[in-house]
Amino acid sequence: MTCFDTAFTRCPLIAILRGIQPHEVLDIGRVLVDTGFTIIEVPLNSPAPYQSIALLQDTFGDRVLVGAGTVTSPEAVGEVARHGGRLVVMPHADLAVITEARKRGMICTPGVATPTEGFAALNAGADALKLFPAEQLGTKALRAWKSVFPSRTRFIPVGGIVPENMQSYLDAGAAGFGLGSALYRTGYSARDVGHAAERFMKALPQNLHTV
Repeated sequence: MTCFDTAFTRCPLIAILRGIQPHEVLDIGRVLVDTGFTIIEVPLNSPAPYQSIALLQDTFGDRVLVGAGTVTSPEAVGEVARHGGRLVVMPHADLAVITEARKRGMICTPGVATPTEGFAALNAGADALKLFPAEQLGTKALRAWKSVFPSRTRFIPVGGIVPENMQSYLDAGAAGFGLGSALYRTGYSARDVGHAAERFMKALPQNLHTV
């Protein structure tokens, strides 16, 4: 199993810390780790994202998979790797970015909105497919995709995911979720994130996490 397989099996929830700043990232990261999260993503359109990635990796890298989101170029993949990140998450399915991540032995979960993008991403070596934006595509699209994609394909809805709608996506075939502003947004304290994290963990069926 890859490190992604291990982390995702333990807890199939990806914490997306868009807007996080280095001075707060360790307190918030610690709350997430203590709650049971095993994958943390810092989008590159956050303030000083590489510094935050390095801090998370140095402090929690033996317990969680740390990486970057909103990775839009092969050059950015190299910077993520240089700062210790092992996960590349994308809003799109740029094959050059996927190829660069795979070349460096990194985990890559590109964003897809059509079956064409999804199959191309898998053929390029994607580890999972980020269904984005999930609130636009919805559960009907996910259910249809599940009927034609390889059975092992992991679909991870991102966008508009809250504890109340997780089960409907799971019923349609979601393997896990990327959690954005309902988990963390600029201005949230570690306590705020802890409360939100607990709500998401409680909404996740027991058989889907082992932490």
